[in-house]
Amino acid sequence: MADLSHRKAKAKIQILNKDGTPKAKTKINVNQINHEFLFGCGAFHTLDYVDGKYDDDRLNKWLNLFNYGTLPFYWGTYEPQEGKPISDVMMRAAKFLKEKDVKVKGHPLCWHTVCAPWLMKYDNETIFNKQIERIHRDVGLFKGVIDMWDVINEVVIMPIYDKYDNAVTRICKEKSRVGLVKEVFKAAYETNPDGTFLINDFNLSTNYEILIDGCLNAGVPINTIGLQSHQHQGIWGKQKQDETLERFEHFGLPIHFTENTIVAGPLVAPEITDLQDAHYEDDASTPEYEEIQADALEQQYRNLFENHPLVTAITNWDYTDGAWLNAPSGLIRRDGSLKPAYTRLHKLIKEEWHTELDLITDENGFVEVEGFKGKYELSDGISKAEFTLKSGLDSSVSIKL
Repeated sequence: MADLSHRKAKAKIQILNKDGTPKAKTKINVNQINHEFLFGCGAFHTLDYVDGKYDDDRLNKWLNLFNYGTLPFYWGTYEPQEGKPISDVMMRAAKFLKEKDVKVKGHPLCWHTVCAPWLMKYDNETIFNKQIERIHRDVGLFKGVIDMWDVINEVVIMPIYDKYDNAVTRICKEKSRVGLVKEVFKAAYETNPDGTFLINDFNLSTNYEILIDGCLNAGVPINTIGLQSHQHQGIWGKQKQDETLERFEHFGLPIHFTENTIVAGPLVAPEITDLQDAHYEDDASTPEYEEIQADALEQQYRNLFENHPLVTAITNWDYTDGAWLNAPSGLIRRDGSLKPAYTRLHKLIKEEWHTELDLITDENGFVEVEGFKGKYELSDGISKAEFTLKSGLDSSVSIKL
């Protein structure tokens, strides 16, 4: 049995009547309603608000599993015309998720791919200034709704990216990797000092370690490390997961698996060096591949949640089959039916890693609660109240029912 003490907390809570007297010798149900750990998924489908409503079936399945969603702020699609960002569309989706107690992350603020083409008419100094202005604008506009951002994405390759000319590669060449990272993080923190800001990359080689080390030594306040784990060309087993984490855990920072993909289909050929060049056929998946996907996802989630305390979030990148690369990499099929991968994750998150207790208060109204960190609901069968179970919770907490 895995030791999950790093994911759990204890608290002694006093339950009071409305008049402040102890609710003695009373049966209390304690039920977890959200995790502290971020079980995430791409939430791009929340932008599809058609005729004043969402696809409730797909959305409810998403909400029944995840408490953390990533929204797409790719500059080229978010602001296709200069000065006309689709902020109203994004704000509606972000507020909807927040109202459902889902933590939202914006992805990304600075990236050389899907960059705004209209930037190319400007010189490097102007491009840089507009990049900083963009960060101030969007982090400020969404503050309180989105307080977590991938500030800069795929910096390792950024200054040497040669697939096509783009504005951000230009300024990264000029500023250097560490120089640009320092400036964009500075802008983010200036706008939201309490935000959670990530550096994120798919290149998990020593080059990324060196970059992070250089940034930290230069005073860049990175507070979370993002690791992409798109596994189209091979499923990571425990050995690779552990070896990869060993190289990044030494920084002592929280780690997010920001873009996790395991495909229920054939692997992409090794000669394809840029996954953007890959494409799946509509019938690439089979029941056998779906079971392989489910097995691999369960193994990965178990290992990261149970054995690596610094990992605080996992985001499955595709929710529905046929998203990025047309790959069968989602947790539901194109027709909306659940895949084995969804069922496995639901069993882990909502059953095995879930706490529900029936307790009896003592003569002073106290109960002792031990469970997975997160938000809980207390009920005496008539009234309800919420509290958060977390490390260091003051045992003198009192709650009125």
